[in-house]
Amino acid sequence: MPEQSFTRVIPIVPHSQSAGASGTRLEFRNPPPLSLYVHIPWCVQKCPYCDFNSHQVRDSIPEADYVAALIADLESALPLVWGRKVSSVFFGGGTPSLLSGPALDTLLTAIRTLLPVLPDAEITLEANPGTVEAEKFAAFRDAGINRISLGIQSFNPMHLKALGRIHDEFEARHAIEIAATHFDNFNLDLMYGLPGQTLEQALSDIETALSFAPPHLSCYQLTLEANTAFAAAPPVLPDHDACADMQDAIESRLASGDKAAGYTHYETSAFAQDGRQCRHNLNYWTFGDYLGIGAGAHGKLTLHDRVLRQMRWKQPKQYLARVAEQTPLQEEFSVDIADLPFEFMMNALRLNQGFAAPLFAARTALPLIHIESTLRQAEQEGLIERQPGHIAPTDRGRRFLNRLLEMFLAERR
Repeated sequence: MPEQSFTRVIPIVPHSQSAGASGTRLEFRNPPPLSLYVHIPWCVQKCPYCDFNSHQVRDSIPEADYVAALIADLESALPLVWGRKVSSVFFGGGTPSLLSGPALDTLLTAIRTLLPVLPDAEITLEANPGTVEAEKFAAFRDAGINRISLGIQSFNPMHLKALGRIHDEFEARHAIEIAATHFDNFNLDLMYGLPGQTLEQALSDIETALSFAPPHLSCYQLTLEANTAFAAAPPVLPDHDACADMQDAIESRLASGDKAAGYTHYETSAFAQDGRQCRHNLNYWTFGDYLGIGAGAHGKLTLHDRVLRQMRWKQPKQYLARVAEQTPLQEEFSVDIADLPFEFMMNALRLNQGFAAPLFAARTALPLIHIESTLRQAEQEGLIERQPGHIAPTDRGRRFLNRLLEMFLAERR
């Protein structure tokens, strides 16, 4: 489960750009920070819970052709981001660690040649804990990767088998040890609410993870998504109350004072040591811009008078063919003005500390008064709290995030 995937809350149906009922026209004075997302669509085996654009490797990856296509895709997108500095790069998937070190080196060299990547940019690569991938970590570091995200999910062999993971608990531990040797910044993905899982087992996974002192932890509940193997044949999962108890216990343990775990719970599913928040994901949560390249990659770019969303062709073979024809985009549209408040809140309200009130106008080109009635209603229901210049979800708002977001979704109807 990719670390960058946590925006999945409520689907939004795209509209074409139009002026609002009052004739509102957007005018952005300054674009937000820009990130680059690179999608690697292949996996050794498709996990039964995964609904992302990933495809099982049948024979081998067309590595050279795909890297060339990514570079061509990026070149074609340059007019939309010309002169803008890139603050983070994220290689997601799929399983990006299936690429070789030389392929990543070629790709990152091209990215730095074509784009002004900041010298201290965070450059993350998602990796499978399997032995073959872990042996490449030194080469990834040499290529320029400075943060790695390991899809551990669990250390329990029964739960790893239930999730269809191809690594075992020993490979998971070994991969973390290797990652810690080569990277001073790394993330561990963990899941809870697994088939047959107890509260004690969920906390045991947390304790094992903490024994490696990871700078960052992503802990999220397993959900059954449409168009997955689990949706077709659902496993028996812990009930809602049991999962809520797991969430409470995990959050309490990671923030505990007596055992000094020392993590900040800064986003719905993310915990970090001081200064180790995922900068790439923070750009998502604060409604920043990101250019997405690769099969099925999504992007969001702020132009002078509109917010543009893009999606590349999803099937790898089709993507390669379309890039060769210089038509990598499967879909492109300008976000309707009526949708911008919801899209902003869908991201910003995942941050436990909330956001500075002026950020809304900066990212949407709409005055905050535009959503005053909804903010007032959410405050009355105890879902948000407002301080001078600041808006944040309450504990209740974080627990009932979908309800909170639905209030802003209703505004466009």
